[in-house]
Amino acid sequence: MKTTRTETDSIGAIEVPDNRYWGAQTQRSLTHFPIAIDHFRWQFPIIRALALVKKAAIKSNLSLALLPEKLALPMLTATEEIINSHLNEHFPLGVFQTGSGTHTNMNINEVIANRANELLGHPLGCKKPIHPNDHVNLGQSSNDIFSSAMHIAVVEKLEHHLLPALIRLQETFAHKADDYKTIVKTGRTHLQDAAPLTLGQEISAWVAQLNFSLNAINQHKAYLYPLAIGGTAVGTGLNTHPQFAKTAVALISNETSIPFTVSDNYFFSLSAHDPLMEMSAALRTLAMSLLKIVNDIRWLASGPRCGIGELQLPQNEPGSSIMPGKINPSQCEALSMVCVQVFGNDATVAFAGSQGNFQLNVYKPVIVYNLLESITLLADALSSFDRYCAQGLTPNIERIDENLQRNLMLATALNQHIGYDKASGAAKFAHQNNTTLKNACLELDYASASEFDRWVNTKTMVNLER
Repeated sequence: MKTTRTETDSIGAIEVPDNRYWGAQTQRSLTHFPIAIDHFRWQFPIIRALALVKKAAIKSNLSLALLPEKLALPMLTATEEIINSHLNEHFPLGVFQTGSGTHTNMNINEVIANRANELLGHPLGCKKPIHPNDHVNLGQSSNDIFSSAMHIAVVEKLEHHLLPALIRLQETFAHKADDYKTIVKTGRTHLQDAAPLTLGQEISAWVAQLNFSLNAINQHKAYLYPLAIGGTAVGTGLNTHPQFAKTAVALISNETSIPFTVSDNYFFSLSAHDPLMEMSAALRTLAMSLLKIVNDIRWLASGPRCGIGELQLPQNEPGSSIMPGKINPSQCEALSMVCVQVFGNDATVAFAGSQGNFQLNVYKPVIVYNLLESITLLADALSSFDRYCAQGLTPNIERIDENLQRNLMLATALNQHIGYDKASGAAKFAHQNNTTLKNACLELDYASASEFDRWVNTKTMVNLER
């Protein structure tokens, strides 16, 4: 039995599976770019974003009397089916294709046209009465449409996936910082004992780091609101109605509840992707902060008996196939690996962003793919880490107190009473003789017991008492 149909494009005829809505240009991309498609197939957010753009374009062209209602309505039905994930199997292409995203733009044009013609009772591949270029792509170019979809996909993924996960983790740490604000512990600099602080103060640094990244992402997100739609091929708006872009962007904003705007310089929006570079850098900063935080946590939780052991982690699963009873900081490890992957994605995005030549950057697919992957990885890892690690963090009070009493850097509080040199001598004496700082001061006759207790008050040192 024949399982294909013949479709044509400007190159000629090609066989397309008869149970798929894509057409000739999609099939040529599948044939000529079989580059790890199973691994690098488009994520749904970019397909959804393209469908949102097409829906807005069809409605705009309808309102501007450029499309008749009898053609626009079935096309709009097709876009809704795509937006609602009903036609996912009809988008088979991978990332590594033409650098403008033309193949994927044509993929969605062909799917909408074929599905709309089918709804009107016509066979797939006939291109009548609805044509993928003349009607679905009316007033558009892959260059401005794919660029617009990049911004929409990234912003939607940030809004609905990453930012909520980041805020939840920040709130978890904020609660922990408040809960543990009176627990005095040893501070550490250079991986060496340092002056004391509270556990709450230590965790507050993590809250501030996450807040910094949250603010940066929100700031850079606003740079993604201007859309390239209406610029068509090189930024001049060739073949598009003067009111098309304004109308379409308003529809996209209404559909997404995101304040997208028309780009004020199409030439910039097509040839450079600096706003996406900025967002990638913000994600890299978040990854850097998270790596610092999880490393702090796994150091503080190291042990449980032969390490620092000041934090206790939730016991989610066995940690070893050979060592009974071993529990590992696996959530920290998973999140740290995600951070490393985000660093690599950012390097790819940065290099791709530097390759805009004249009126077009032709690394669009790899830019948006890596950005979306970073957002997805960070969001999923943050949610997992928050639920299975951060929320269950508890202090080991006994170990914290033990380490604090052994901390020779409490000698810092002696500086203003006996001077730096004597305080340093007391710390060295205590270390060499494996005794406490208090005993060292008594033996060296630097302070009486009552004086030491009054001068070396850890609560005063961390500003809990005045």
